[in-house]
Amino acid sequence: MQNSEALKKRTAWLSILSNTVLVLLKLLVGISTGAVSLISEALHSGIDLLAALIAFWAVHKSAVPPDMEHDYGHGKYENISSAIEAVLILAAACGIIAESVKKFSQAEPPQLLEYGIVIMAVSIVINIIVSRRLMKVARETGSQALEADGLHLQADVWTSVGVLIGLVLIKLTGWLWLDPAIAIFVACIIFHAGWGMVVDSAKELTDASLPPEDEERIGVIFEQHPEVLGYHCLRTRKSGAYKLLDVHLLFDGSMPLRRVHSICDELEQQIRQAFGTFDVLIHAEPFEDVQETKESQYAKSHQI
Repeated sequence: MQNSEALKKRTAWLSILSNTVLVLLKLLVGISTGAVSLISEALHSGIDLLAALIAFWAVHKSAVPPDMEHDYGHGKYENISSAIEAVLILAAACGIIAESVKKFSQAEPPQLLEYGIVIMAVSIVINIIVSRRLMKVARETGSQALEADGLHLQADVWTSVGVLIGLVLIKLTGWLWLDPAIAIFVACIIFHAGWGMVVDSAKELTDASLPPEDEERIGVIFEQHPEVLGYHCLRTRKSGAYKLLDVHLLFDGSMPLRRVHSICDELEQQIRQAFGTFDVLIHAEPFEDVQETKESQYAKSHQI
């Protein structure tokens, strides 16, 4: 667990460092050339830098062990950080579009485009390397904050490619309208990524269940144990990288309590081996009892 948290922090620092360098380079060259598409890219990288800082804070906070006020740990900090990043991305996209629309009527020829072309090429290479690292560590650790940061940089790669192509075309053709048009294209990609993050963050902040395929895999683990006679009322949710489930398992009513407890321990270990960090709560029931399903349980609550 400690190695996992240290890996997440090191990866978050890598993102902060790379984004800081790119923001400074893009902003410097964008102001020097007067290219609004390059300045919009600098703003995009600035949002990525802020996202990386938020991700680092979230990774640090979510690593704090459970305490008397937070029995299930602090994993929700990662979900909160992802939601904040999403709102910032949407705001940045709207700002870029507003500025670009003005530029259509106030178009001025950008200067020193060669520098902008070189910076965008360097940016693409750096973002490909860093985003791959972020996504790899996010998959290994289940970190939503690092995943959100990695998705930012992946979007940045495509927008950088668009800006690079646009700068080359402006250099070759002199079409000034391409500069604000490319900036709006960049903003649309940013907005799409931000909206997707809003949806994902909302799901986890409201304790949406794990994907159906994950719940099916958990059910298979229960069904494969020869002494488990069935299960019902399986409920799951996520808190950052931390997953939680509770379930009712059915056993032979004459089975000794010690054996039931031992089987539950075995199943908990199998689930953690399959999914990583997982808080598992099992309610054991004799098979003869009336079985209530999750659907019937929720139907009753809605009738009240």
